[in-house]
Order: sequence, then structure tokens, then C-alpha cells
Amino acid sequence: MTSEPIRYFNTAGICNPNEHYMIPAVPRIPDIIDMITEKHYFVIHAPRQSGKTTCLTALTERINSEGNYYALTCSLAYLRDTVNTKEAMDEIVDQIDVALESSDVDELSKLAYAFDSRPYMSKAGGKVRLRLRDLSQALDKDLVVFFDEADCLMEEPLIKFLAQIRDGYLCRSNSPRSRFPRAMALVGMRDIRDYMTKVRPDGESKGAGGSPFNVREKSLSLADFTIEEIRALYGQHTAETGQLFEPEAIELAWRWTEGQPWLINALAKDIIEKRFKKDYSRPVTGSDVESAARDMLLRNEPHFYSIMERLKEPRVRSVMNAVLIGAALPDEISDDDAQYVVDLGLLKADPESGLPSRPANPIYRELIVRAMTRRLQARIPKSLANRWTDGTKVDMNGLLEAFRLYWSENSEIAAERNAAESVLRKSVQKNLAHLDTDDKARIIEIIADAFQSSLTGQAREAFAHLVLQAFLQRVMNGSDAEVLRDYASGRGRVDLCVIYKGLRYPLELKIKGVQSREESLRQLFGYMDRLQATVGWLVVFDMDRKVPWSDKLFWDTLDREGKTIHVVGCWRRAGSAAGIPCRTLASRARASRAVSV
Repeated sequence: MTSEPIRYFNTAGICNPNEHYMIPAVPRIPDIIDMITEKHYFVIHAPRQSGKTTCLTALTERINSEGNYYALTCSLAYLRDTVNTKEAMDEIVDQIDVALESSDVDELSKLAYAFDSRPYMSKAGGKVRLRLRDLSQALDKDLVVFFDEADCLMEEPLIKFLAQIRDGYLCRSNSPRSRFPRAMALVGMRDIRDYMTKVRPDGESKGAGGSPFNVREKSLSLADFTIEEIRALYGQHTAETGQLFEPEAIELAWRWTEGQPWLINALAKDIIEKRFKKDYSRPVTGSDVESAARDMLLRNEPHFYSIMERLKEPRVRSVMNAVLIGAALPDEISDDDAQYVVDLGLLKADPESGLPSRPANPIYRELIVRAMTRRLQARIPKSLANRWTDGTKVDMNGLLEAFRLYWSENSEIAAERNAAESVLRKSVQKNLAHLDTDDKARIIEIIADAFQSSLTGQAREAFAHLVLQAFLQRVMNGSDAEVLRDYASGRGRVDLCVIYKGLRYPLELKIKGVQSREESLRQLFGYMDRLQATVGWLVVFDMDRKVPWSDKLFWDTLDREGKTIHVVGCWRRAGSAAGIPCRTLASRARASRAVSV
């Protein structure tokens, strides 16, 4: 089998559902040809809407057309809510028959429902294994099977399914009585380690130890588009319609999406169908891509909703908390949890450490913060919007003074509620697993209102950052201002920039004690240089609950090398005055109409 692609990835069409522009499928899954040739069982994982299913269709058609093996793609999507093991095994066998029936290969299609009368079909214990064995025996060439949406399998059905695959794998041979698929892949969002965690949550095998999918511990990930592939994809549209994508448009499409397939297609579709109304005479410019990307953030796309729902999972939230404040992942976060967030497509891994380090792309970077601040923002009075803009500039000093008043008056209540919900959610998931989702949600809501707790560590630090970002989002709402964010694990800081009427207002967020004052100032100076700004704000949070608020809120103004930096928060200099005390700030703020809250 050669490694040159003969089929292409279908992006669902840029300008028309019936028009398909394609990118080579096989290069997007490195090593897959070798895995099939070497008779391995493996996992293909990638985030939602990254082209897994379409890629499998292309691979299946390619393998069948080359004639060395037979290939079959079987979807397990219908098993999403199936918890009964016998029902699940019946459904898997049914889906194998559905896949056979729809195959374009006569040798496969004629075997659909060909084994229903076998006595073993009434038994769940070996039903899937025996069906795959009989199917392999009935074919004159080896069989390759792709189980798409395999992560829809739940708990016991997953355990039983893997156990049967394991038995067939261990007993397979060239003997007619022991034939089994040559190669097999579980395809979904999760990596192999997360499947094994599901099967062995407490380190016990539960009957599925020695899984064939642990061979060489091999799992394959579907690669995002490269900028060259984006250029080729959009180039196919140009060849078809004559509509040009200017070089800057392609570059900005890459910057905004970093090659995420659904985003690449959605950007182009938004411009061509919604903005241009299929007027192919108009070239697509960088400005068009920029506007489409920003508008996309304001829409509640189903794709975004399904991804952001994952932020409610405790294991995802714990990883995200560290990334949000620029901290390294704490030791209590397992490698499996860290990899899980990468597999979901929310974060990208550092090439050296393999650990999650930053959001997967700028669009997700903004969506993550908006999703995590939605409730916080809803609690901030709408009357604050536009209070600190006058049509020409932003009164950033007044805005941050108002924020500190809001923070001192509201952060403890909000933090305790946030913590209560977090603790309750974990407890419910662990101890009330037998209840349905709605019952769990009702219990969480009832008890969270009465439960008192406190956030600690990185969860509390991330909460402080999120409150400020929610406050900025609320007060800038409707003012034509834009809040840019830059955060990544291990950086020790979060950079924000408010842009209004062409002016840039850089802010850097810090947690007291993470870095020295001088290092923080040096980082902010560098950020200001990149933005060509002469005034900046270093916002420092003191998360020590034992320190009274009167000792936490200070304001220092420094002039260095022609730049002005306002240090906002608690950061005392040894042996020197601490700055403006809280009571002075509060009285000054309340006396100002622009800062009144």
C-alpha cells in the first residue's frame, strides 16, 4: 500500500453544501498505513468537527479500491445513551450489519445480516467477537475495521466491548477457524489512555486488561490543516468560481484558527455566503476574515456550545485554571487529565513536555474565557457599561478603581458560591452516579445555595482573573472597545489589552508571590513595547484570605524610561510606603461620578 493519497478530505463545502473542496486525508493521520500493514489495533483521536468521519470514509474507500484488504467503517454514535450491556452489544452488531449493507463492495454488502440465525446471537458475552470472527472467516482477504464515535460507549458496555476485542485479538491467526480483523481502530475524541481510565478507574482491569489497543501504546491524532493546506483548499474554490482569497486573508485565517478544520470552513462560508451573498466577483480580503472571526465569537454556534460544555467538567476546569493564570500544571493534575483536555481540542500541548500549554487557537482562547465568565458577567450591573469611555478614550484608572471596589465588596460571596458548586458537582458525580442528569443538576442547584466553602490554590487565583475579565467585558460592552487576551501555562502572567478608538491600554494580571515585583515590571515593559504603548497597568491580586482588605488595595505610579506604569493592588515595597490606602481610594472613587458603582 502506497502512502500517496488518492482520496481527499471533504470540508462540507465552502460556498455550497453540494460543492466539496478537499484536502488529502492520509497525510492528516501520520503512520496509519504502517499500522494497518503491521496488523495493529490502535486509536485515532481528534476534537469535534475536525474531520474524523470524513477522513475515515476516504480511508475506507481507498483501502477497498486498492484491493489488498477489505475495509469497513462502523459508527457507534447510536450507543451514546445505552447503559444496558446486552442492548449495547446488540446495537453494535446491528451497526456492523448497517455498515456492511451500505458498503459499495459487493463482497461486504452481501454479508449484511447473514449470521442472524446463529445460536450465539442470543448471548451478549461474545456476540461482537463472534460476529467479527464469522465476518473475517467469510471473506477472501483480511478485514480492516474502523469503529467511529467509539467514545460513545459507556462504562460496562465499553468494558464488555474491549474484552471481546481483546479475546479475538489474542486468539487470531491465519487458521480459518481463528480469523479476526487484520487491523482495527477506535475513533473518537479521546486518546487510548482515557479509554483505559474508563475501564480501569481504580487501577483494576475489570476483565479488560491487556487491551490490544495498548500494543506499542500507539494512538494517532488527526492533524490540523497547515497554512499550505488552507491555501490549497481556498485555491480550489478560486479555481471553481474565480473568487480570489488575497494572501493576507489566508494568513489571517491561519492565525485565527491555527488550522482547525471546522473554523477554516466556517470562516470562508460566513464571508462568501452571508457577507458576499455568493458574489464571486469580490475578492476575500484580510479585513473580511478579521471581521468574520470577530463576529463568529458573538454567535452561539452549536460547535462552540458543545466544546464549551466541556468546561463544566471538573477535570477540564482544573487544567484550565492553571492555564488561565499562566501557571505550570500542579502535581495533583494527572497526565491523563491533561491529555484529555488536549484531545478535546481546547488546548494545545507544548512540543517538548507534551503538557497543555495554551488555547488551541485565538478563537477558542476568547471563547474559553467568555464561557468561564458568563455567569460572573451576568452578576455585574449593566449600568456599568460605557461608564469609562467618552467617545475618544478610556479612563482606565477610574475603571480599575471601580473594579477594586466591586472586587472587595463581591468577590468573597461569589467565590464561595463558585466553590460550593465545584465541590457539589464532584460529590454528585462520585456518589450519585445512579441518578439521571436532570436529578443531579437539581441537587447541585438546591445545595449550592446553602453550601459555604472557599476556593484555594489555583482555582481561587483563576477566579480573580476571571472576575476582572468579566468586569472588563461588561463595562466595555457596547462601546466599540475590544479586549484582547493572551494566557498560557508556565508564563506566570496573563496579558490583556483594551483597544478603543485606535488607542491601546495594556494590562498585566499577577498573583502576589508568584514573581518578584521587578520581574513583573520587566514583563509589562516588554508587553508595552510590543504594543507601542507608553502607559500600562500591572494588576496584582493578593489571594491571602487572612489579610484584611484595608491592607490589600494600593496604587503605585512609576515613571521609567519614558513609560508610566500603574501598579494596582497589593504589592508592598520593603521599607517603604505601601501606596494609597483602601479607605482613601474608596472615598475618592465614591466622590467621582464617573467611578460610582
